[in-house]
Amino acid sequence: MQGLNPFGQGHGDAARPAPIRHAPLRPAPQAKVTQRRDPAPSRLAYRLNRMMLRPLIRRLVRIGIPAFLAAMVAGIWLSDETRRANLASGIDGIVDKVQHRDAFMVHSMEIEGASEAVDKGLRAMLPVQLPASSFDIDLEKLRERVLMLDAVESVQLRVTPGGVLSAAVTERVPTVLWRHARGIELLDKTGHRVASVTSREVRKDLPIIAGEGADRAAPEALALIDAAGPILPRLRGLERISARRWDVVLEGGQRIKLPEEGALRALERAIAMDQGQGLLSRDVSVVDLRLEARPVVRMGLDAQNAIRRARGQDEIGPDGQPIASGADGKSKGKTGTTSGSGVKKT
Repeated sequence: MQGLNPFGQGHGDAARPAPIRHAPLRPAPQAKVTQRRDPAPSRLAYRLNRMMLRPLIRRLVRIGIPAFLAAMVAGIWLSDETRRANLASGIDGIVDKVQHRDAFMVHSMEIEGASEAVDKGLRAMLPVQLPASSFDIDLEKLRERVLMLDAVESVQLRVTPGGVLSAAVTERVPTVLWRHARGIELLDKTGHRVASVTSREVRKDLPIIAGEGADRAAPEALALIDAAGPILPRLRGLERISARRWDVVLEGGQRIKLPEEGALRALERAIAMDQGQGLLSRDVSVVDLRLEARPVVRMGLDAQNAIRRARGQDEIGPDGQPIASGADGKSKGKTGTTSGSGVKKT
């Protein structure tokens, strides 16, 4: 320590020792006192948390506000007419490019099960000229238009791979001819019109029905024709009377009058009488079965005249009027026009 004392140099031992200076004591470190935070939320935070518990507020914040902002930005951007036109043309161009790709193009049409007339009609109904995009062909509307053809019963349309529009057509099968005041038409088994014909000779293989409303009762007429097996070679057709019942017309002008209800049973009864007693092979013009409990048979003209001759009465002509006998006692075969109850001789 003496060496550090500049005052002691050169004075020898008589020099005073340097005073010892003590370093001041450091203050002891004091522990930091942290202030505890109050866990209770503020009034504003509490109210906001309570509001967010409501579903309506949550939807408004999560969906409503973003949607409103997006709509506002889109509205501002679309407010310019030029931008709108450019956007519409761009979208149309993209749609047109996609729809007219090779994968969506229809190049040809293939029709199965159709006659020549139906084939031409179906091709004429195409809304566009081929080749065309499949998006331009509404198959459901085209199917509805095809079903409007009388000869088509059903049709299946589909676009096959390779760009081929396939049409599987099921045509109606004519089963009966219908003669009415407007002409002759072909009907299927349900009575639906198939086509028109010019004469009976066009389809001689089909039975014929006549009368107004006969088309609506075609299924019943076909059932009667099927049941008329034994007399089918003599059958000329069926006639609808007053749109209520049927008359079976046979060769020679014979008629079987059937009732409005139970017509099939009445026809089977008439066939049984013919097979058992030869009813229809006799000179009978009408077999009236409209009353089941009292069938009525009208004799033919020859049979009536035979009975009248046996009774000594004058014969009658086709008009039902008596024919005056001549001086030789023989009936004349020619008749004149009648006026009242008299007969004009010729």
